[in-house]
Amino acid sequence: MTTVVPIETAKPAVQPGQRVGVLLINLGTPDTADAPGVRVYLREFLSDPRVIEDQGLIWQLVLNGIILRRRPRTKALDYRKIWNDEKNESPLKTITRSQSDKLASALSDREHVVVDWAMRYGNPSIRAGIDALIAKGCERILAVPLYPQYSASTSATVCDEVFRVLSRLRAQPTLRVTPPYYEDEAYIEALATSIEAHLATLPFKPELIVASFHGMPKSYVDKGDPYQGHCIATTEALRRRLGMETSKLLLTFQSRFGNDEWLQPYTDKTMERLAKEGVRRIAVVTPGFAADCLETLEEIAQENAEIFKHNGGEQFAAIPCLNDSDPGMDVIRTLVLRELQGWI
Repeated sequence: MTTVVPIETAKPAVQPGQRVGVLLINLGTPDTADAPGVRVYLREFLSDPRVIEDQGLIWQLVLNGIILRRRPRTKALDYRKIWNDEKNESPLKTITRSQSDKLASALSDREHVVVDWAMRYGNPSIRAGIDALIAKGCERILAVPLYPQYSASTSATVCDEVFRVLSRLRAQPTLRVTPPYYEDEAYIEALATSIEAHLATLPFKPELIVASFHGMPKSYVDKGDPYQGHCIATTEALRRRLGMETSKLLLTFQSRFGNDEWLQPYTDKTMERLAKEGVRRIAVVTPGFAADCLETLEEIAQENAEIFKHNGGEQFAAIPCLNDSDPGMDVIRTLVLRELQGWI
């Protein structure tokens, strides 16, 4: 007869002297807010077949002949608008480092757990993060993609890179990857708490809230990517928690790129339409981003605010991401501790 040991009473698999690594992973950022730095970042990002699936000759000509010649200059100007000059880095890097530091502090009573952070594109790289954890004696590693909603162009490419790094190693650490948490109770509660707290500080009451998620080509979803369904599930769960009707909490998609049809409705077009229809006060939340970045601080808080006001809107509020706030860290800590069960 086989005896099943309950997880609460099972002895941890990690023995004295062994360590467990936790690697927080976000999308990435240029190392510098200038055209050369942005060019290096965009080349790595747009050369990933998970991001641009057709990496054929035509795309290579467009990428190297047009995009990498023109876009770095304009995107560098956007990065300059939000750049952390004190640390000479993007806010995404500042916040992700802080998330890592705060998680390490929260797990400090578990001396065998080591926390670090990495970026899928740019620095610090996933390879550098894994190498650092192994150097500290970590024989087991939990990779934590900081994407609430799964997509092949975010979560999957993180796994691709982690597996590529491990494929070069003769002595591989044991690996786990946290799942997407798009309707996790702790995540929805943290979003709701953050939204309510921010709305309470505003000098106006928004007529409605827009939940803007990063977009993707519609063809990716047609081929089976679950991303759109996850975004819908997050929005519906958030509506239930906040007690809001569909018309008062809208779902949109931002950051479209190229000429293909992307997931709709588009955020910028929605801002224009709402303002023209007479909406004067609005708030935007970005639930798909675990940390504020170019897409939230510049594209939403500046570009879309301008679109809204240019078309008749009057008051616009961009609600911060969860970042390294207490509610945000509760989500990360809950997710990590859940996935470390049996190891610690």
